[in-house]
Amino acid sequence: MRDHLESAGKLDRLLPDMTAWRRHLHMHPELSFQEKRTSAWIAERLREIGCDEVREGVGGTGVVAVIRGARPGPVVALRADIDALPIQDEKDVPYRSTVPGVMHACGHDAHTAALLGVAAHYAGAREGMAGERRLLFQPAEEVTPGGAIGMIEDGALDGVSAIYGVHVWTPLPFGTIASAPGPVMAAADDFHLEIKGKGGHGGMPQETIDAIAAGAAFVQAVQTIVSRSVDPLEPAVVTIGSFQAGSAPNIVAEVCRLSGTVRTFDPKVRALAQERLRGIADAVCRQFGASYEIDWLDGYPPVVNDGREAERFFTVARRLFGDGAVERMRPLMVCEDFAYYLERVPGCFMFVGAGNAACGAVHPHHHPRFDIDERAMLSTARLLVAMADHFAGEAASSGQ
Repeated sequence: MRDHLESAGKLDRLLPDMTAWRRHLHMHPELSFQEKRTSAWIAERLREIGCDEVREGVGGTGVVAVIRGARPGPVVALRADIDALPIQDEKDVPYRSTVPGVMHACGHDAHTAALLGVAAHYAGAREGMAGERRLLFQPAEEVTPGGAIGMIEDGALDGVSAIYGVHVWTPLPFGTIASAPGPVMAAADDFHLEIKGKGGHGGMPQETIDAIAAGAAFVQAVQTIVSRSVDPLEPAVVTIGSFQAGSAPNIVAEVCRLSGTVRTFDPKVRALAQERLRGIADAVCRQFGASYEIDWLDGYPPVVNDGREAERFFTVARRLFGDGAVERMRPLMVCEDFAYYLERVPGCFMFVGAGNAACGAVHPHHHPRFDIDERAMLSTARLLVAMADHFAGEAASSGQ
């Protein structure tokens, strides 16, 4: 184990490079499935670093790099996401986004920079390395159906024995590392509902079918899904995120459009929530005499960490960062398409604290002033290297 910790510790010298890489990416963000310049830039860095293989166009705009050790061993995959969000960057920093309305507001620039640091580390450590490290720079984590499926279909997981991923996380203070066995992030489904009534004059409501009234009744009724239909011991969230209707104060709206999201962990609860939501839409619209159309979009499954790999995380992280720095993560109702990788191979998704008021890293993810304590990239890289090396060392000692 000591060799793995010493190997991870040598990454310290790469933090300035990771910081420069992250700031470049932060200044030049691209949206999901549009990351052409980003992926070309990543591939160029990987070739400069000296990876054995660099494959572009994986899953559309993804990049896969391969570094092979001098000794035989398993294939361990490490993943970073590369896409940005449609948010205007409101930070006053030299590396503020130069693209209007687009910014890295979730830390994917830091994930990418940290994994480039991992690549640079392994490129200079082949002699002591067992097996293969496959580095996945994945597009489109932020939009359903996500980029992971395309990466998998293009062979990113072929022959892989284990996979690890990290999310820098500002709700956790810098210096904190967290994960857990089993479900750690929720399944996420979206829906779009259009209610159609009969428009007319606001002073003659008896001649109309008010789509706004029907929509408001729907919003109120869906609150009972979690409070009255779901087992109180089962986590679930139903959120209406958009309500659009009407054009003037004296016109009864003919159409109301709503959209929302449903977050669950248990497949039965997931199915129940969809059934109840559809039933409420039907009942409300019949009550008001309106018609409706509902479009349901199945999103990511829950992120479920392998139990053995979660145990590995606690072993590695405590020795790497100290017992006091490592926490058991409470399940989150946010989602991640890393779930698709974990459905196919054992692995663990982990969280690295990146919050720090001293450097302005106090805003939540997806906020227009989101930023991180950039030292979290070093923690990320060290954790990924230590996890991969520990797995490879264990495989070697067991004769696999």
